[in-house]
Amino acid sequence: MQPLAIAPRVKQRRRSELGLLLVAVVVLTLAYLLASLGTYGVLPPNALEFIGVIAALALAVHLANRFLAPEADPVIMPIVLMLNGIGFVMIYRLDQSAQITRLAPWHYQAAWTALGVVAYVLTLLIVRRSRDLERYRYMLVFGALVLLVLPLAPYIGRTPEAQLNGVKLWIHLGPVTFQPVEIAKLMLVIFFASYFVEKREMLSLATRRVGNRLLPDLRPLGPIAVAWVVSILVILLEHDIGFSLLLFVMFIAMLWVATGRWTYFVGGLVAFVAGTYLAAHLPFAKSLIDQRVGAWINPWTHYSTYGYQTVQGELALGRGGLTGSGLGLGTPYNIPVAYSDFIFAAIGEELGLLGTTAVVAGFLLLVGAGMRAAIRARSEFSQLAAVGFTTILGFQSFFIMAGVVRLLPLTGVSLPFIGYGGSSLLANYVLVALLMRISDEGSTPPGVTVGPGRRITRM
Repeated sequence: MQPLAIAPRVKQRRRSELGLLLVAVVVLTLAYLLASLGTYGVLPPNALEFIGVIAALALAVHLANRFLAPEADPVIMPIVLMLNGIGFVMIYRLDQSAQITRLAPWHYQAAWTALGVVAYVLTLLIVRRSRDLERYRYMLVFGALVLLVLPLAPYIGRTPEAQLNGVKLWIHLGPVTFQPVEIAKLMLVIFFASYFVEKREMLSLATRRVGNRLLPDLRPLGPIAVAWVVSILVILLEHDIGFSLLLFVMFIAMLWVATGRWTYFVGGLVAFVAGTYLAAHLPFAKSLIDQRVGAWINPWTHYSTYGYQTVQGELALGRGGLTGSGLGLGTPYNIPVAYSDFIFAAIGEELGLLGTTAVVAGFLLLVGAGMRAAIRARSEFSQLAAVGFTTILGFQSFFIMAGVVRLLPLTGVSLPFIGYGGSSLLANYVLVALLMRISDEGSTPPGVTVGPGRRITRM
């Protein structure tokens, strides 16, 4: 085999990534120092420790990409590190209120971030070809359904956090509290992508005559529809709306991309309206939906109860204005659960419209990079998987940010990489690693294989 002279391009991509990672480290270091100055009036005593840790994480990510995914998009991980760092700085700044000190100390978030980077590297090490995941689709869908049911199980599913607002999404294993739905959603994407690829032709072609029209045969859609409906029902039993909506959007988006038929999209919208109406009248979901809609339409009417959080979020955004009050100079801790559900409002108060716009731009760039990876994917499975992963990342971000600004009812999902949550960080780092693997495969020129030691060679 003769070496192929494409190393300069690979080096250029990784150099660009390294430069962007260094920019992110500098920006986050300055933000951390400003947050401490605004809150305490002095520089943090662990400033050098913070710089060393964040630089080490950035270097670990860069080296993993250089040796395990050399052709991958150089923009994705710098954006992820920047968003993760902004969330960490805000949680550190909010650590002064009693609610944060007890539930979400900033050093827990730092530990989960480090574990997320470890999960990212391990995913790149284990998944050397994205198509290998296709073999385990039935094992993965079974595992996803088990993970979804676990919060309803006795003992491990009965934790104080699981009763928060009636939502039952957490499990308790020893000292660790975890949201299994975060991992389950990735497994479902892989299953849906594999199944749609196998049944794409049957779902796309019109073979059944109904009156004077030819329509696709919907029988191949049966097994996957059952898995999807069971997933939605289980999550509704756990009193969670956000992940139910997220799985629904992911399913419809992947089905639409796989078949190219707009009738599935329209049918999905009709099913969504019907499902929403039905859920609004189910005894176990009616009260929660009524609260979310009431807080969305007129939170001031319910200010003393479930509208209080929404009102405080709006006031925080209003106080922030264009440029914000400055890191450590605002009062975002007045917002209930500001470190998680409403961290976007906390950013809006202290960094203003410019800060929230930068966050939105970061997520838009991530979505664009994910879609670019899908377009360049080498196989139909990889393409659909990239679409599913990107849909999850994009719509989860949109749902929570739109809920905070009252564009939509609040769904309760976490803001990826920014909001507090260990299971969310781990799952999202694994998601990004899989996107990087697909991006690496799609950017490798045709006729080129990756040999031992990740050497680029020509067959």
